[in-house]
Amino acid sequence: MLQNYIYMFDLLGTMSCAVSGVIIATRLRMDPFGILVIAAVTAVGGGSMRDIMMGATPVFWIHDNNYIYTIFLSVVVSVFLLRRLHKVPSYLLLMWDALGLSTFTIVGAQKAMLLGFSPLIVIAMGCVTGVVGGMIRDILTGQVPFVLQKEIYATASLFGGLLFVSCTYIGFEPFIVMIVAMSGALSLRLGALYWHLSLPIFRTK
Repeated sequence: MLQNYIYMFDLLGTMSCAVSGVIIATRLRMDPFGILVIAAVTAVGGGSMRDIMMGATPVFWIHDNNYIYTIFLSVVVSVFLLRRLHKVPSYLLLMWDALGLSTFTIVGAQKAMLLGFSPLIVIAMGCVTGVVGGMIRDILTGQVPFVLQKEIYATASLFGGLLFVSCTYIGFEPFIVMIVAMSGALSLRLGALYWHLSLPIFRTK
């Protein structure tokens, strides 16, 4: 039952990140192939890097093509809906990206824990899964990645991973652990966006 929930969350994160990729690609007036590429790397880039780092190869989407189908369907539906909007609200990208970040953080942490890695690596792999896809998307589209700015982005992912590890070792039910950790990461990211919170910037003279 738990694995079914994890799988569902993983597909949800795949959809969310694919949509965020589509929003950026359409803003840059890319062709259909370009949109699909940006959506795909956003959706599976982090998980692929996680699997490579942990030695879990071939990576997950090669074993399970449902991820590819989810990306393709998300691209088709979101392009159709975005074409009907005269202007895409700026918060739309941030919301979809935040949902993907929080979901993938928990999925990545769960996979690392199942493979027997230490709590520190579990948190790190959750962060890798959550942020790397967005980094690749931003680099390919000529933008400074969120994670390299003052945004509370990777911090939200690390917080979610910390909650996941803490709640697991306290002994909470696995499903409750996932909900608490995901909600914590999502709330921190959205709260930072709403109240314009950011990390301090360090400059040299």
